[in-house]
Amino acid sequence: MSIKNNCCVRSRRGLLHAGLATVLLNLGAGIGVRAQSTIEPPQAAVQALHIISGSAAGSTPDTVARRLADQLRGHYAQRAVVENRPGALGRIAMNSLKVAPADGSTVWLASGTIATVNPYVQPMLGYDPGVDLKPVSLVAQMPLALAVGPAVPDTVTSTRGLMDWMRRNPGSANVGSPGVGSMPHLLEALLFRQAGVEWQHVAFPGGAPTVVALLGGHIAALILPEAVLSQHRSTGRLRVLATSGPQRTPLMPDVPSLVEQGFADLVVQEWFAVFMLSTVPDAVVEAASRTIRAAVAQPQLAASFTDLGMEAVASTPAELAARINAEQRIWAPLIRANGIRSE
Repeated sequence: MSIKNNCCVRSRRGLLHAGLATVLLNLGAGIGVRAQSTIEPPQAAVQALHIISGSAAGSTPDTVARRLADQLRGHYAQRAVVENRPGALGRIAMNSLKVAPADGSTVWLASGTIATVNPYVQPMLGYDPGVDLKPVSLVAQMPLALAVGPAVPDTVTSTRGLMDWMRRNPGSANVGSPGVGSMPHLLEALLFRQAGVEWQHVAFPGGAPTVVALLGGHIAALILPEAVLSQHRSTGRLRVLATSGPQRTPLMPDVPSLVEQGFADLVVQEWFAVFMLSTVPDAVVEAASRTIRAAVAQPQLAASFTDLGMEAVASTPAELAARINAEQRIWAPLIRANGIRSE
């Protein structure tokens, strides 16, 4: 996939109303894990559960899929396996899902961006999430983190301090993300556009090369999941200025959130959910959702997600559909205003 990078994004008035952003991006705050002591099997008899991951082995979505599979094994089905189908903004995973039986035996564990972002960054996506997929349940969500490296003076210790430095040093105001249209890229655009800061977005093929570029002083700042950054903080060459959740996180309790720093409408979390093909009967989807929600509520799964800087969250299909619709109303105009396109 070739990337067309949109550089030097300028602030435009009236892109988003701050109050609207707060309401929509906090929609998931009320969706949590409903305690359930046992995991009941879905109504349909399923011998083997196939969880498709549209990401490579070892990636965050893949890790979430595998931990969910471990929890569902013996409950949803006797066997639960993860099949990696990465690439093409989910088209490869979608193609695998389309040829699977519509009986609840095959699901797609994906980042929410497949439904809230990808249709807008790639008009020729090849599938329509609103038509081809049915939401089943949320599984996990995680905040992102804003960090700076050696290219930024040690005197910069806050988000507003970084913005002031960027205004004084426009030639060095470059911010990295793991790809055009990724959630870190969108948070970057939302944050700096709202503040009226001009910057240069630099896209990398994943989180690891983005961190390498920051530590080498090739970019000034980046936005990535906080778990990716936590291991580098002890070196002192990477400083985390803020996280994007509604409050401080267990992984970085000493780092203030963007909300704490005066950006009350910037609560942005990347989330992961289970989807089924639209041809699967509603009764099967509802039954599968109940089983998955019970699995997500198990303490051992929640604890394993916490270690990754994530929070276990679950939802009904209707709650997940509402979250998708709300976030589409945030990201679609932002993507258009910034000319974000993935080719």
